[in-house]
Amino acid sequence: MTNAIDGFAALAQETRLAAFRLLVEAAPEGLPAGEVARALGVPHNTLSSHLAQLSRAGLVTARREGRQVIFAADFAGMRGLIAFLVEDCCHGRPEACWPLLDAAFPPTGLACHP
Repeated sequence: MTNAIDGFAALAQETRLAAFRLLVEAAPEGLPAGEVARALGVPHNTLSSHLAQLSRAGLVTARREGRQVIFAADFAGMRGLIAFLVEDCCHGRPEACWPLLDAAFPPTGLACHP
């Protein structure tokens, strides 16, 4: 549950949510930290602390490529946060989670339930 709280807390701030969205769109390659800062119009040092919080929450990963640090969305962490909602909040009852699943997976236009 602590990981879920950390994940929700990290995403509850506007700049961190915007950075996470940007990194999800850039998956799987990710983006250099400087490019994320420019895209969001955020100073590098401010973005660094936001990315660190997302990383501690298990929502982004970082890797070094030469002199750059490349950040990428951590889909396993995101999956864990979604699983928490389904398992904890829906208490393992799929029918309680249908609205959540329908909202999360609408591309086919088909509902997740009969």
